[in-house]
Amino acid sequence: MSRRMVLLLAITCAVAVGNIYFPQAIGPLVADGLHVSAGSAAVVVTATQVGYTAGIVLLVPLGDRIPHRTFLVVLLGLTGLALLAAGCAPALPPLVAASALVGLTTVAAQIVGPLAAGLVAADRRGAVIGTLLSGSTGGMLLARTFSGTLGEWLGWRAPYLVAAVLALLLATVLAFAVPATPPASRQSYPALLAEPLRLLRTEPELRRSCWYQATVFAGFSAVWTCLALLLTGPAYGLGAQAVGALALVGGATMLCTPLAGRMVDRRGPDPVNLVCLLGVLLSAAVLALGALGGTPGLAALTIGTLLLDVAMQSGMVANQARVYALRPDARARLNTAYMTCAYLGGSAGSWLGVRAWGRTGWWGVCALVALLTVLALVRHLPTLRRPRRWLSVPAQAPAQAPCRDPAPTPPDPPLAAR
Repeated sequence: MSRRMVLLLAITCAVAVGNIYFPQAIGPLVADGLHVSAGSAAVVVTATQVGYTAGIVLLVPLGDRIPHRTFLVVLLGLTGLALLAAGCAPALPPLVAASALVGLTTVAAQIVGPLAAGLVAADRRGAVIGTLLSGSTGGMLLARTFSGTLGEWLGWRAPYLVAAVLALLLATVLAFAVPATPPASRQSYPALLAEPLRLLRTEPELRRSCWYQATVFAGFSAVWTCLALLLTGPAYGLGAQAVGALALVGGATMLCTPLAGRMVDRRGPDPVNLVCLLGVLLSAAVLALGALGGTPGLAALTIGTLLLDVAMQSGMVANQARVYALRPDARARLNTAYMTCAYLGGSAGSWLGVRAWGRTGWWGVCALVALLTVLALVRHLPTLRRPRRWLSVPAQAPAQAPCRDPAPTPPDPPLAAR
């Protein structure tokens, strides 16, 4: 796969993920424009996120049944139309409905990963996954700035309309640029929906990757959920803008994830996972110093959140490389199981973080991050005691015949000596 194709797919990830996050910055503008309360306008963001979760569960498994190029073009086309509907919504209820449809269909990034894993050479898979994750991170970070600035100039409808044009333009480009690939499975849609649960039951390496990401993402969500409470509280007395400025520090992960991917290609995912888990544990200790307040505390928060972001995202590269190597014929379903577990962990982490904050303050949040990381390390350390050789599954040839047997094929062993 050429560098130009990798760049195009990274842009696709950025646009798709950005559609989830840009409504967060224009909530007050929506409230003023539609003459509703700020709390009511916040439902737009919730509807987008709920729709995205539903899209991961209901649509991403179809990535193994529908040719990738066709599926990506259809998803982006539907996303563009939904964004147009949102930008033209005359009232809040139609906007909420259109936002849910945007979230449901903007799952292209979860299809791009399995597509790229099948097209790229085995010794470059980690690096490509890291580049795609950089695109997703860039879309997440830049979307808020883009929509907030454009919304202030031209009103809240402008970000939706511009995003719609981008999605439709990208769908047109992908229709000609992405190579044709045969579907990996002929299973029925109900069977595809049930497959992620079966894979979780039968694939221990999938369960391991899900456990690592769920625990780390839970700690990540706990920190970012409670960080606003800390910065706006008596220890710092800052405004909500400080949280946004601190979040921009995470842009460094765009440079680090491709490097993590190259390390996965050279040494395998397990050593990278170990370094990332130790990085998260160190970030918990550094973040705890943020409770001191003042300039030293703010410096600790900056360094700690940067370390946490880099470790979490780099660990995701290692986990996805391991997951994609398990079953070339079921990469979309494997990704569905993996991402669902990750988001469930993130939701649980936000819930636990708020309760830790209520009981013991910022120290309790950092202790929660450390505890969750130790739980992942307890699962990971035994794997380092036995020799383990990383064997990547070769890239899928475009001319390969589709799988016509509805029964799952035996997995190619990505890891020796399970």
